[in-house]
Amino acid sequence: MGQVLAIGAVGIAGYGLLRLAWHIWKRLRFISTHRARDNQRLRVVAETKSGKEYVLEMAQLATQDASKASQSAEQAQRQSEAAWRDQIRARRHEDELVRKAEEAKRREQNIQAGMQRIATQRETRRAQEKVRSAQQASKEIAERARAAQAAAEKAAREAAEYASAAKEAQEEAEERLKRGIQPVVIPTLDEVAAAKTRVQYEQGRFHFAVAGVAGSGKSSFINAIRGVENRHQDAAETGVVETTVAIGRYPDPKLDLPFVWYDIPGAGTLQQPDWLYFNAQGLFVFDCVIVLFDNRFTETDIAILMNCRRFQIPTYIVRSKADVHIRNIMYEYGYDSAHDEGPRRESLYRTARERFIADTRANVKRNLQQAELP
Repeated sequence: MGQVLAIGAVGIAGYGLLRLAWHIWKRLRFISTHRARDNQRLRVVAETKSGKEYVLEMAQLATQDASKASQSAEQAQRQSEAAWRDQIRARRHEDELVRKAEEAKRREQNIQAGMQRIATQRETRRAQEKVRSAQQASKEIAERARAAQAAAEKAAREAAEYASAAKEAQEEAEERLKRGIQPVVIPTLDEVAAAKTRVQYEQGRFHFAVAGVAGSGKSSFINAIRGVENRHQDAAETGVVETTVAIGRYPDPKLDLPFVWYDIPGAGTLQQPDWLYFNAQGLFVFDCVIVLFDNRFTETDIAILMNCRRFQIPTYIVRSKADVHIRNIMYEYGYDSAHDEGPRRESLYRTARERFIADTRANVKRNLQQAELP
């Protein structure tokens, strides 16, 4: 261990000597390669020949140094003044910048305040607009409420009127049903087509329906108008009681006449109630309806005529069994078939016939007026 330390110390000492030798060599080399600086005072001493000259030379050098120092001082003063001016300018510039910064800050504050005012104004306008909208909405709601109330009152009035009208219509319908008048029922297209199929309706022909109460002589009327006797094979079946239970179809025997006659079952029988008569028999499909009555004009005849008017079907009113009625009137006037012949019989017949026609017209007119039919 001691040997190692001794070797280390010797090594360090040797390194120090080598470094010192290197620095000495470097200084000597610098002196040999560089000239010595010119020292004016040393040069004056070297050139001075006497003490007075030395003093004068030194005074001159001092004066030169003083002049240089004065110039340096003036230059330093000038530089100081320039620095001071620069400092003043810098302070002024700084103050100006501060002022501008404050002004900019004030402008910003003013802008912010203005923006806040604008925002406040906008908010105020929005609030005012909302108030106006709310007022308008409230006004509209009030108007709608008033309109709804008016509509409700009108609806209530109309409902009351409808209820009253419905009650009157119900009472009228019940009264009409009691009198045998059928309610108004509009058939559908399917019902019209079915009725036309049932009666064998043909385009290009004119279809007559002979309708009326039971026992009014409908079948005899059809046979008579077709020119066919009751016993003919093509004649409509006749009898004392109602014999027609289904619609009978009888084309005209003359082929050049496009007429088809229909014997409609009589109304007022157990088979055919009065109030079902018009629609049940499909009278709405015929081109013309002949209402046949015997002694009196009934409510069933009125119902048929009213429905024909609703469906715009041409209608004729015919009184049947005229010969029987005229003969009965002749008997009222004292006619005796066993003794009255010739002129008396003819006179009574004309008188009875005129009375029959007058009575029939008066009866029909009176019943039509009561039913408010033209």
